[in-house]
Amino acid sequence: MIKLTINGKSQQFDGDPEMPLLWLLRDELNLKGTKFGCGMGLCGACTIHINGEPARSCVTKASDVAGKSITTIEGISTDGSHPVQVAWAAVDVPQCGYCQAGQMMTACALLKQTPKPTDAQIDSAMAGNLCRCGTYIRIRAAIHQAAEMSNTRTVARPNAEVAR
Repeated sequence: MIKLTINGKSQQFDGDPEMPLLWLLRDELNLKGTKFGCGMGLCGACTIHINGEPARSCVTKASDVAGKSITTIEGISTDGSHPVQVAWAAVDVPQCGYCQAGQMMTACALLKQTPKPTDAQIDSAMAGNLCRCGTYIRIRAAIHQAAEMSNTRTVARPNAEVAR
């Protein structure tokens, strides 16, 4: 029995401990925001947070997260009010949208670590997330906007209350 916390809720999984976390999230827990991209941890579409750090769920075994706290795109806010979500919409980042959950999870981790990132810091942090539509300029703009909004808000905590 694997016990873990997902988006602030205690969960148990009694299935295959070798199952990739991605499939545990999507197929067992119906959290469809995390996407399958390459299956090798290279594209970033499956990015989630494990104990607050970004990780690729397609190459993380369910057994590797026993006792840990997982945050998915569904867990950064229940109402879309997280600064990254608001900025993504305001800048109109998504084109096809497939990679955007992973992009946003990586951006949340960046802003938690570096509240006012430079273009170079954004480019470095986001380099492992691929966007087939090439929305990189809009992604960078949205991260800058989210950083500005975050002056008065809490960033990258699952279901965090918005501090004003």
